Amino acid sequence: MKNRSTQILIGLLLTCVACTSTTYFRPLTREETKALAAARKQVNLKDGRYHVLMVTDAGNLILKLYNETPLHRDNLVSKVKAGFYDSLVFHRVINNFVIQGGDPDSKRATAETKLGEGEAPGPKIPAEFRTDQAIFHKRGALGMARDNNPEKASSNSQFYIVQRKAYRPAQLDSFVVQRKLTLTEAQRQLYTTQGGTPHLDGGYTVFGELEIGWDVLDKIAAVKTDKSDRPFEPVRMRLFLLNEIKK
Repeated sequence: MKNRSTQILIGLLLTCVACTSTTYFRPLTREETKALAAARKQVNLKDGRYHVLMVTDAGNLILKLYNETPLHRDNLVSKVKAGFYDSLVFHRVINNFVIQGGDPDSKRATAETKLGEGEAPGPKIPAEFRTDQAIFHKRGALGMARDNNPEKASSNSQFYIVQRKAYRPAQLDSFVVQRKLTLTEAQRQLYTTQGGTPHLDGGYTVFGELEIGWDVLDKIAAVKTDKSDRPFEPVRMRLFLLNEIKK
């Protein structure tokens, strides 16, 4: 009986060690510890994909990263582990379109600081378009911003989350004509049921999606902004990795 009890105790200890094996870039607050514990119960962490908790002033979101875009996936994971995004803000927010953040200059920015051009040290990320694998800019898609470089390479730090809600069929038809787009039936079905931004397909890399926090996404998108789409009141973020995967 004693040996059996000892085995159970050892098993519980090993389980606890496995749950807390992720090393974070700074000591966690009590709020963050609780948020991480809750998040780990909300999603499937054994699906072979990275999952990221995003704690914001408006609430929490959980993101899933795609293995189909390993360059973008690993770039975000490495920065999350290093604490790069800790206390950065969403500097570009457009209701019914996207919320965007990741400019390192935003951490200590004043109201007069120009944001949107900041990058992390290092090169841009080569494009990883996966429209042939049905990875599109649906509502909740996690994509990487970029400038007008001819290779359409991504920023190495700035990301966005698509917030645009579903189009009415006639509304989508008009948008397609206006933007001179060619959509497949799968895309039409996606954008008229879930929503998204079809004109970004094949031009910007989508490398993940929102799993939890749709109300938070809409709440951030609805904040009041100035003429440059920057929120008057900063919405800050803190990103934490929820799990590790075997590659």
